[in-house]
Amino acid sequence: MEQVYVVGVGMTPFGRLPDLSVKQLAAQATQAALRDAGIPSSALEAAFFGNATQGHMEGQHMVRGEIALRAMGIQGIPVVNVENACATASTAFILAVNHLKAGEGDVALALGAEKMVSSDKSLMFSAFDSAWDVHDVEGNTRRLKDLGNGVIPPPGSTSDKPYSVFMDVYAGLARQHMSRFGTTQRQIAAVSSKNHNHSQHNPLSQFQRPFTIEEVLAAPPITYPFTLPMCSPISDGAAAAVIMTEAGMSRHGIDRRRAIAVLSAVMQTGSDRPADAIEQHCTVIAARKAYERAGVGPEDVSVAEVHDATAVGEIIQIENLGLCSFGEGGLLAERGETALGGRVPVNPSGGLQSKGHPIGATGLGQIYELVTQLRGEAGPRQVDDAKIAIAENGGGSFVVEEAVATIVMLGR
Repeated sequence: MEQVYVVGVGMTPFGRLPDLSVKQLAAQATQAALRDAGIPSSALEAAFFGNATQGHMEGQHMVRGEIALRAMGIQGIPVVNVENACATASTAFILAVNHLKAGEGDVALALGAEKMVSSDKSLMFSAFDSAWDVHDVEGNTRRLKDLGNGVIPPPGSTSDKPYSVFMDVYAGLARQHMSRFGTTQRQIAAVSSKNHNHSQHNPLSQFQRPFTIEEVLAAPPITYPFTLPMCSPISDGAAAAVIMTEAGMSRHGIDRRRAIAVLSAVMQTGSDRPADAIEQHCTVIAARKAYERAGVGPEDVSVAEVHDATAVGEIIQIENLGLCSFGEGGLLAERGETALGGRVPVNPSGGLQSKGHPIGATGLGQIYELVTQLRGEAGPRQVDDAKIAIAENGGGSFVVEEAVATIVMLGR
């Protein structure tokens, strides 16, 4: 099996970008990744294009990648279109890695691009409605309410404005965590405050304003226990990575000092399990595989980017990754252990809550951040002596967990 390296990364700003199309966003991220790698687009031997909502938003189905890449002059190579809910971009990356490991080439592009912001709020928020079983909406809703048994939302803690159905998904998971482990709303707010504080140092982040814990708690409610700063926004954006084998790096004269090794790349779908069997969570299983393949453990992780579509997502996922014990994620945030300068910094980019969440680009946005960290090029948000990095990216919902989870481990 070939060793594979990330040799170039690129990312657009995430946010409300009304003047840029999917094609333009894809071109900006790809061109940045190619410049970073120091190669022309003609060096690419395959491309994996991630996008989740263009069909819903624009009616462009089936050949999104071929069209977006042809617009920037990339043609005559295999192009794979990838759609896997919020794990779309990380799935595209894993497929690109496996393509090279299988000996099908030496140079590949993984690209995720998404344009979600619209003046039509109904169209915008309904983009998320198909990321769970559309044939059992009533059952989905009932199970979510059951997860939070024992936690009664206070009056006035639900917004009367439209929001994504996935805020209700995460609210059910949050209430379950609160009921089982005693996690508090303040601890969830501590995660949000930490990530917004990180984002002020990220020039590509959608939001760059710091928040105190008190400001997070006092913000407008979405659905209990979440307030607005605890939730990821609707975003446009794109991110890309150029990956190579050893042979590819030698042929193209890549600076090996900036090449970052892909230690492992794992994808796992969920399974039928009791809600309280958290040790069987799909991310737990994926993380175990990723650590074993990388030959490292949670104690070796220098920095993590995790899927915090809401603040409680970070709490749940750092537990799933073994960065702390089950039930301790909120305490870690409250004690500052996951902040820059802490024991294991999590989401130095600002995370999805602050950096933004263009769902077809999110996973590659995480990889962009971790490659930047491992190269020591993150500026004021740099994690000291970062050597091993982990990215966790989840997609969709199936009963009590994500429909799919991906783990990517990188090292220098």
